[in-house]
Amino acid sequence: MSPLMVVWTALSSLGANKLRTGLALLGVVIGVAAVISTMSVGRGAQQAITANIEALGTNLLFIRPDSGAATLTLEDASALLDPTLASSVAGVAPETSTSAQLVAGNENTFTQVRGVTPEYELVRNFPVASGQFISQFLVENRSEVVVLGSQVAETLFGFRDPVGQTLRINGRLFIVIGVLESKGGSGLGSQDNQVLVPITTAYYRLASQRTTQGEISVQTINVQVRDGGDIDDAIREISTVLRLRHRITDQDDFTVSSQEETIETLEETQETFVIFLGAIAGISLLVGGIGIMNIMLMSVTERTREIGIRKAMGAKRRDIQFQFVTEATLLSLGGGGVGVLLGLAVSLLLDGRSLGGQNFQTAFSGDIAFLALGVSAAIGLFFGIYPAVRASRLHPIDALRYE
Repeated sequence: MSPLMVVWTALSSLGANKLRTGLALLGVVIGVAAVISTMSVGRGAQQAITANIEALGTNLLFIRPDSGAATLTLEDASALLDPTLASSVAGVAPETSTSAQLVAGNENTFTQVRGVTPEYELVRNFPVASGQFISQFLVENRSEVVVLGSQVAETLFGFRDPVGQTLRINGRLFIVIGVLESKGGSGLGSQDNQVLVPITTAYYRLASQRTTQGEISVQTINVQVRDGGDIDDAIREISTVLRLRHRITDQDDFTVSSQEETIETLEETQETFVIFLGAIAGISLLVGGIGIMNIMLMSVTERTREIGIRKAMGAKRRDIQFQFVTEATLLSLGGGGVGVLLGLAVSLLLDGRSLGGQNFQTAFSGDIAFLALGVSAAIGLFFGIYPAVRASRLHPIDALRYE
């Protein structure tokens, strides 16, 4: 029998019981659609987070204490601007942070308060949408002023202009001098859900912390490198300056990490998460495959006499096997094709939608579709083999006697 004739016979057999075939297809459709939609959402989230980090610039370095001890100071940050010892450094922005309660009128929120210097605006790419950023004059005078993230501004002031308004941070009165441009995202970890104050104000008014030498400590020193290609040189220069200042002869009491390392680590973590989501959704495909095997076993039972007649007319075992495997594969591929279209529709529907305060961003790609189709075809083939072997082993005489 020619392959075309085998396919035609398979389609005719499947069409003989449309309801049962449709139910078997439904299991595969749901499985493939679940795999595609979940992986699209996962990859969309991965791309969104990576894009937000890359927007800050890939020529950034982050210096943090190696342990929980306060080992970095404002003086360390200033020393890194020495063009002789650190020629690769273009800008330095120290910061410290604490959590605090913000109250404005009848509204309040609990968020992250960062103490920063004027350089933070350019080094970390945080331009203001209205008002002004923190100036050196405000830092030197420990002024009680605050620049709000867009999400905090909306929470506390709604659609009113916050600039010039007052609020309380941990009970202290502050004046709003600016609102940052929105970075996107939601939740407590969003860059829009934070406020900035002068670093000296954060230390003396909100959360003071000194080093063992009595100097003002910082939690992070953000360093902007002059050229992305000078990252390694910048790390060596920074390490040399800090070792000299801290008089280190053994193990460093600080760590230097780059933006690229952060992105790579995040991508690896997100990829694992996406695969995990796909594996969970793949269980639906497995259930669909079991449904296909059940249908094919029923088909073998119902078509026992047909199998006996075909064997009596000279059909070989491999012909019978090929026939039933073809039917199972057509079932899985048909369901897979419809599932791909359904998964694509769900991905497009969720893209840009806000559900439960969370903005979804999806990323549909051809490799996901081909993977889902390939897995569905493999499942159909796998679960179709046993019914096909069982059908091919029927003895012609016993099959013809079957009622």
